[in-house]
Amino acid sequence: MRSTPPPGKRSALTAAAAVVATWMVALPAAAQPAAERPAPRPERSAAERAAVALRLRQTYRADPATWPAPHVDPGVEWREIGLLPRVRHPEGNPFTAAKAELGRTLFHDPRLSAQGTVACVSCHDPRLGWADGRPTSAPAVGSPPRNAPTIRNAAFQPALLWDGRAASLEEHAEIALTGPREMAADRGDVERFLSASAGYRALFSAAYPGRPITFAGAVAAVACFERTVVGGRSRFDAFLEGDAAALSAAELLGLDLFRGAARCMNCHHGPTFSDGRFHDLGLSFHGRSNEDLGRFDVTADPADKGRFRTPSLRDVTQTGPLMHNGRFTLAGVLRMYDAGMVTLKRQPFERAAPDFPVKSPHLRPLGLNRQDLADLEAFLHSLEEPPAAVGRPPLPALK
Repeated sequence: MRSTPPPGKRSALTAAAAVVATWMVALPAAAQPAAERPAPRPERSAAERAAVALRLRQTYRADPATWPAPHVDPGVEWREIGLLPRVRHPEGNPFTAAKAELGRTLFHDPRLSAQGTVACVSCHDPRLGWADGRPTSAPAVGSPPRNAPTIRNAAFQPALLWDGRAASLEEHAEIALTGPREMAADRGDVERFLSASAGYRALFSAAYPGRPITFAGAVAAVACFERTVVGGRSRFDAFLEGDAAALSAAELLGLDLFRGAARCMNCHHGPTFSDGRFHDLGLSFHGRSNEDLGRFDVTADPADKGRFRTPSLRDVTQTGPLMHNGRFTLAGVLRMYDAGMVTLKRQPFERAAPDFPVKSPHLRPLGLNRQDLADLEAFLHSLEEPPAAVGRPPLPALK
């Protein structure tokens, strides 16, 4: 017998379904799901859910090496989800507390931008999970504009930004500072501004003793600070560290689904819940006025058309709206994955086109039920970092 969700849950699921329906209507007529969705899995009774959750609590309290094998496709080089490692600072930009403090100050200073109104923190606000809470960044970043990813745990990512055009946090900081649609800063103007401030001269002297103020030094300091923005205090982390009560029954059921029937670990694995690679989810709006081909704009490789970097799922419940275009809620995204996302169909004139965007083969209809989707969302909530007060540093005077 199928259970009926309470009114609040029905409202959430109805809203999520509306998100998917709106997306599908907005697509060209030629774009439809590639495969018929299987019937949803049978739902469990409350007693069945409690019994399964009890068993899973024992399973996942054990050494992760003994956990059930995840459901991943052949060839996927997955890593187990788990605790974050220690941050490794590059040899060319070693950590010092003075450098990180200089970077923290620069991160919050809008006077570095061409108009004097935009700082790094404008798009990466600690109160908003180090993102900005908007569908797309303001000022607009890229063409078309994209959602601002969190910088929390960016220290562990092998490539940054949705299209991976930054190979390091240093490159990321430079792109943000000088990008014409971001802060649009001039290197020489930044150096003159910093050199004219006694406060910044003191900060630079502490960070780089005996060295002059340079734009490169400012970039390195911002990157050094950003490598200190890491998580690891979520309830999921607490559970792995031995707090058996840190996860609820629903979250444990969601954890097992995440690793199992929901197939999430094809792309979202490892301590950051991201493979750091690029995948096509069918969301490129190929052939439309708001087309965004993602990684292709960096590599010019036809195989990269429509591919975007896999985001970390840590803090995913705090950094919405989601996806590279910022169009979706978490509930909507889960339902879209359950539907197998969207497969773009070739128009007659595109049948032989070798560069047509091809959706990732890891995506397929799943047949999850309402309980499954709610449990997955519950588990993702367990990846939230607890609130923490992050004060803004005083900005040095201009003289």
